[in-house]
Amino acid sequence: MTTYIVRRLLWLPILLLLIALITFALGLYGPGDPVDVMLGERGSSEARERLRRELGLDRPFFVQYLDYVWRALHGDFGESFKYRGQPVRRLIGQCLWVSIQLNLAVMAVGIFIGIPLGVIAALKRNTWIDYLAVFITVGSISFPSFVRAPILLWLFAWWLRILPSGGWEGIFSTRIIMPVMVLSAGPIAVFTRQTRASMLEVLSQDYVRTARAKGLTEKMVIIGHALRNALIPLFTIFGLMVGGLVGGAIITEAFFGIPGIGRLVFASFAARDYPVITTFTLIVAVSYTLASLLIDVCYGFLDPRIRYQ
Repeated sequence: MTTYIVRRLLWLPILLLLIALITFALGLYGPGDPVDVMLGERGSSEARERLRRELGLDRPFFVQYLDYVWRALHGDFGESFKYRGQPVRRLIGQCLWVSIQLNLAVMAVGIFIGIPLGVIAALKRNTWIDYLAVFITVGSISFPSFVRAPILLWLFAWWLRILPSGGWEGIFSTRIIMPVMVLSAGPIAVFTRQTRASMLEVLSQDYVRTARAKGLTEKMVIIGHALRNALIPLFTIFGLMVGGLVGGAIITEAFFGIPGIGRLVFASFAARDYPVITTFTLIVAVSYTLASLLIDVCYGFLDPRIRYQ
């Protein structure tokens, strides 16, 4: 296991170098120019050239790329093109923590509602409870976030007047309730469907029948044998959600006025702010790579039959 983990971690720097290279290439040869976005149509050619020199965009591609890599190794990710004078590390750090808090709440709601709901649906298979659970979860995720958000806003903020309409005051504020309700519909549906399918498969196994034949209570059979083994496939979903903690929700953050990473990255794409875009891409790559490694390590502990070479 140790050898496997070390080998995976040794590939991480190579992966990040390739991702940074691809991002730089797309930024240089893709459509749009940050200088045109910053100066607009009224900027003179002299002003454009001067700004291009100030930003270092007049240098060869590989010179810019290697300079970025060298500075990144020292913790310097450059300055934002859109927010002049603002270090990228500070901009992303402020917004990233907001999105992580929001996504942690969404993940917790998805797990603590989706998994019990999936267990109940499996135990009540082909009954009205099963059909209702599947209908609610699938029906809720069928509506996109830009439809769910205004419905919840009208219901809880304008009509019932029990929740604030937007803003951000931290994870323990009531302002987070509606954004979490909007974003958690997807995780709840995924965990419910996957838990139901896994439980139905596990309940038909011989060791579950053997546990019942030994006289164990139904609660011990369900929790100690069936659910424990049914949760193993869910670790893949859980790992992907952990990797997605650094990702933002552009529509939801913009709708509820949340200063998260989604709004920053969306504005950076519109302004061709390559330092922010590249740094965010690297953060996402590191997050998903480490989450994938975490999944593999957890599988090795949860299932003794799995061995990594």
